[in-house]
Amino acid sequence: MIIAPQHRIYACFFFFAVTTGALMARLPDIQTHLGVSEGQLGLTMIGMSIGSLIALTVGAPIIERLGFRTTAFFTTLGPALLFAVIPWLGAAPAVFAVLFAAGLLAGALEINLNVEIDRLEAQTGKRYMNRAHGFWSVGFFVTALFGAMIRQSGLPAGWHMAIIAMLVVLVGGWLILGASTAPRRPGEHAGEGGHSLAFPTIGLLPLCLIGFAAFLVEGAGIDWSAIYMRDVFAVEPIIGGMGLTLFAFCMAVMRLSADPIVSRYGPRAVAMVMLSFASLGALLVGTAPTPALALLGFALMGAGCSAVYPLAVSAAAQRTDRPSAVNVAAIGQVSFVVFFLAPPLLGFVAEFVNIRASYLICLPLLLAGLWASSFALGEKKLDTPPGLPAEPLGPNG
Repeated sequence: MIIAPQHRIYACFFFFAVTTGALMARLPDIQTHLGVSEGQLGLTMIGMSIGSLIALTVGAPIIERLGFRTTAFFTTLGPALLFAVIPWLGAAPAVFAVLFAAGLLAGALEINLNVEIDRLEAQTGKRYMNRAHGFWSVGFFVTALFGAMIRQSGLPAGWHMAIIAMLVVLVGGWLILGASTAPRRPGEHAGEGGHSLAFPTIGLLPLCLIGFAAFLVEGAGIDWSAIYMRDVFAVEPIIGGMGLTLFAFCMAVMRLSADPIVSRYGPRAVAMVMLSFASLGALLVGTAPTPALALLGFALMGAGCSAVYPLAVSAAAQRTDRPSAVNVAAIGQVSFVVFFLAPPLLGFVAEFVNIRASYLICLPLLLAGLWASSFALGEKKLDTPPGLPAEPLGPNG
């Protein structure tokens, strides 16, 4: 059976999201098992942020040497195995250490998959970036939907995570073994000139701000939605899990359908409209008087932050001032770490103010991302014939 290269990348996004989403769906159980507060749980989860930051800073040259397939094998299967260990641990410091190791792999996965999908876009003249990130969202939706049902059934978190890990290793490993590495984008920086560390340049900062806003909303929606529904409305687990389910579903639908919309209206207009929806959703979650309105807010947040980060990544990958892997790592360094740093920061707000406030403080950063989108993303990007470089989405520095 012939499997297209982009489908293998879609699978990697999907399986990583399935494992991460399963962990997030069981956070209330893990919190209870560890006997920690929201703030302490947030501090524990910082381990993944630290690991991601290190990998995104120094990992690009290593990934270039290893190639797509080898990197994908370790970074897709490794987190599944590490996450499966967490429910069996009895102390927060041990969970911190495991999350740190998972963060190293997650940061490397972020660079590897985004660079590879950008090169495939240049090779074929077709759009894959939003669809690829859409499979990340599909993975979260699937695991959120079944995670809520599994929690309601009473299956322990340890067995839940173990089953997920087994499926990812067996199916994901088989798919990755047949993968190959796409050729470099025409005109792509080859990697000379000492670009071994990935730090944002001045020209990249607006794109980082856009990714920051999108990932802050994504982290807030995914990590705290179940705990929010439990603490604010005291709903049953299956209803509490619907916040994460709706968030992931709306994100997946928008990402899977965004490419033709972006081609028609341009990255700038799409990003500004989506960030506006995300702002409305965060406001609604922060003030909702009923569970139904809160769930609507989570749906708007999921749809609103869906295609924003993939658009920023495409713009970063197409810059010619540094190797694509370094620019993608730099924007991921800011954005991806926010995804994991948001839970502890919002956890402190939830503990010392209230959990509603943790969503309201997202609004200023969403407005800043909206402002950056108004000039940092291109107005139009149409598909190009195969073999020709695509028109850049943003400034090339």
